[in-house]
Formats: sequence, C-alpha cells, structure tokens
Amino acid sequence: MNNMQRKMGTFALTMTGLGSIIGSGWLFGAWKAAQIAGPAAIFSWIIGMAVILLIALSYAELGTMFPEAGGMVKYPQYSHGSFVGFLAAWANWIAIASTIPVEAIASVQYMSTWPWEWANWTHSLVKNNVLTFKGLLIASMLLLVYFFLNYWTVNLFAKANSSITVFKLIIPGIAAGALLFAGFHGENFTSTNGVAPYGWASVLTAVATSGIVFAFNGFQSPVNMAGEAKTPNRSIPIAVIGSILIATVIYVLLQIAFIGAVDPFLLVKGWSHLNFNSPFADLAIALAFNWLAILLYADAFVSPSGTGTTYTATTARMIYGMQKNGYLPPVFGTVHPVYGVPRAAMFLNLGICFLFLFLFRGWGVLAEIISVATLISYIMGPVALMTLRRTAEHFHRPFYLKGASFIAPCGFIFASLTLYWARWPLTGEVLFIMIIGLPLYFYYQAKNNWRGFKQQFFSGIWLIVYLLCMILISYLGSEKFGGRNMIPYGWDMLLIACLSLMFYFWGVRSGIKTGYTQEAEQINRSIADKEKEAKTSDVSKAM
Repeated sequence: MNNMQRKMGTFALTMTGLGSIIGSGWLFGAWKAAQIAGPAAIFSWIIGMAVILLIALSYAELGTMFPEAGGMVKYPQYSHGSFVGFLAAWANWIAIASTIPVEAIASVQYMSTWPWEWANWTHSLVKNNVLTFKGLLIASMLLLVYFFLNYWTVNLFAKANSSITVFKLIIPGIAAGALLFAGFHGENFTSTNGVAPYGWASVLTAVATSGIVFAFNGFQSPVNMAGEAKTPNRSIPIAVIGSILIATVIYVLLQIAFIGAVDPFLLVKGWSHLNFNSPFADLAIALAFNWLAILLYADAFVSPSGTGTTYTATTARMIYGMQKNGYLPPVFGTVHPVYGVPRAAMFLNLGICFLFLFLFRGWGVLAEIISVATLISYIMGPVALMTLRRTAEHFHRPFYLKGASFIAPCGFIFASLTLYWARWPLTGEVLFIMIIGLPLYFYYQAKNNWRGFKQQFFSGIWLIVYLLCMILISYLGSEKFGGRNMIPYGWDMLLIACLSLMFYFWGVRSGIKTGYTQEAEQINRSIADKEKEAKTSDVSKAM
C-alpha cells in the first residue's frame, strides 16, 4: 500500500515539474545548442518539446492510473513483468540520480567566473571545464543542502520548491528581455553561412546532445511524486503538460536572446568556436549590465539548486518504488512514520550522487550520460500505456488519453530517432548502462528461486533486440551522426522509424499478466473507490 502523505496540490506539482525542468539546462543549453546548430538551434528546442510532449502524454495517463511514489519505475513492470521493469527502472534511475550532481557542478562552474576582486579564490574551482578538489568540496556541500531540504517533510520540500521555482521563472524572463532590448544583433540570424550553418542534421543532433533532452527531463517529477498528490486525476496531466509548455516558451525566448546578443565579432570563425564559461553572465558583462550579471550569478545557484532539491525528492521515491518491485533490500522501502519521507532511500541516493560527482566532474560529460539513459527509459512509457490498454482494459483511468493509438507509437519513434541523433559512439554506451545493472536483477531473481523468470524474460526479449539494433544502426549510419556512413543520410532515419514501429508493436504484443498486474489492479481499484467517495461527499454537501 502507498504510505506517502497526499499533501501536494496542482500548483505544487506544476512547480515541481518546472523546478526540475528549469535547472542548469537554461544556463548552458542555449550556448551549447548554438555551438552545434547556429541560429537554427531555435528549431531544436521546438523539436525537443514535441518529442518530450508525445512521450509525456503517455505518462500522464499512467500517472493517474497508478498515483504512487516512484511511478515511472513501476509502469513497465505492470505491463511486462520484472525483466523489462528492471531495465527501464535502472535507466531511469541512472538518468535522474546523475542529474543531482550535474546541477551542483553547474552552480560551481558559474561561481568560478565571478568577476569581483574579492572572489578571485573562486577562479581555481574549475580547470578545463572540470571541477578541481576545491570545486568538488563546494559541490559536495550543495548536495548536502539538497538532501536536508527533503529530509524532514514533504511539506517543507513543496514550500521550498514552489518559492525557488517562482524565482527561477522570473530571472530567465528578465535575462531574455534585457538581452533582446539592449544587445540584439539581427544579422546574427543570417550571417556566417545562414540560419543553419552546419546543416539541418546538426539541428537534430543538438536536440540530443546540447542538453535539450536533459533540459526537459523534469516532466517526470510530477509523475514520480504522484503518491503525494491530493487529486492525481486532475493534477498530474495539468502539471506534466503545463510545465513542458511553459518551459518551452522560456527556452525559445532565451535561445533567441542569446543568438542576438552575441557580438558579431566573436562569430568570425563561426558558431562552433563560440566559447563561454558562464554564457549568459558573460554576455551581460560584455553589455555592461552588471545588475543582470549579479542576478544571473545568483540564479546560477538557485536554478540548479531548485532542480537538485526536486530530484533529491523524486529519486528517493524511485528507490522506494524499485524496492517495492523486489529489486532492493526491504530497508529502502520504509517511510518515516512522522515525516512521511523514505529516508533510507535518500541516504542511498546521496551516496550515489557523491560517486557520480567524483567520477564525472564536468557538466558536459554528465549531461550526455543523462540524455542517453533518459531516452532508454522514455521508450517504455508509450509501450506500457498501450500494453495496459490491452491487458488491463477494465482498469479505471481518471485521465484517458484520446488518440493514444497514434500518439504512443509516434512517441516511441521520435524517442528512437533522438537516441540515434545523439551520435556514435555515445549511443553505444547505452548497452553498457544496461549491462551494469543486470547482476543486481539476477541476484534478486536467484533469491526468489527464479520464480516466473522465464515468462518475464521472454516478455522482454524485444527490448534487448531493440537496443542491439539501435547500436548497430548508429554504428553503420550516416557520418552526419558519427557513423560509418554505410547507411546514407535520410535512409538512416527512415530505417530507424520503420524498425521502431516494428519494435513498438512487438513490445505491445509482448505484454503479459503477472502478479504485478494484480498489484496494479489493487492500487487502481483503491483510486476508483476514493473518487467515488469524493463524488458522494460532494453531492451530500450540495444537498
């Protein structure tokens, strides 16, 4: 049963989504996207939004069907059993857990460029875009701040996050407005070989590698916090879709402002040679907007810290969910009886965050790993949705996604394409990410005497074959995406789309009914009963 405290309303959940989405992505994403795609990076953000929205719609229905802690790590298990469930949960957890230290790294990197004389000591925090020992110490302190903001209660987290998110929305708006008003160079959009100086393939690559997928990743947070939602049937769809759309407007405005604010002299060698330590703050200083620079340096702590705080909460719920699925020791499935938070899970994630921080000390490296792992976890949402439409058609669905038979396969195809756009050899790292978690899965299967393993393993064969095919096509694909050019540009994406559609239908047909389906039915039935009670209560009050 779900022991979480349901205290979060629609506004708090929407702020949770925005608090996760608007982190270090806006501080670095516009610069990285412009480096890769030039002015056409604007289209990269719109494409990224479309991809994420198609996927998020599937999770909106699933989140209202099973509003429980760590929901996104449980849906594939309900639809396909433990093998697929574990692979999806492992990829999702890697992606979300590594986001916490990357936000701390982002804050320290901006801090390392403070221009004031009294802050000269900060210049030694980063060297060659990698944290030094001093930088690691400050980043470690930030991780502890994120941890303790969540340690005592869900209410403290919700209140702190809502306040932080309001601030995070104001600062990007001010930055975009100031740069558009005072330092706009319209010729930047057409000079240096036009709108797409590196070709339209670079626009697609920017979606996957510049931090755009990473920047939108926070839509998961309202879903993973569904166990704390007061009215999940109403709050989750609004929070998921609303946070994505609001963030898109902010990101596009920031990208336009960034492109227009760059001094044309810096573009003599092209956009790919554009280099900033703290992009928006550097532009503000160049334009003599010292007040804006101060705001941006402050927000470089607030925005990433808000996301880090949010993800500290959601990753704990994911560990809680993974334990309930039988992948971790019982202690990680316990919730504090007074404060209502899974403290043991929080301590585990804190240790993992420190591991990621010390192994990958640069923002760019971690952002790429996050993007790859995220895309693998995303593909299971559309498949789980349509599988449960077939195997659990009688389940109560507070939010029923219209047009799901079209939206779900489109979401799967676009997620697959985005994974391919990430370029070889980055795409090849997907297999490694999957493999390193499998010993843990097999250990708990052995402890369970391999009960039901054969059926659930064969239910997940399609996912293994899919991953291997994606890696092979990435290796043989167009040189525009880092491949051997044995599959020409254009034909490679057509091949990905066709194969993805085939794997999508294979995945949907591979779904099975297991003991997990019965667990899901109990959760779903309790939601339906609570809705009936609420409606009855409303009718009684009206009479």
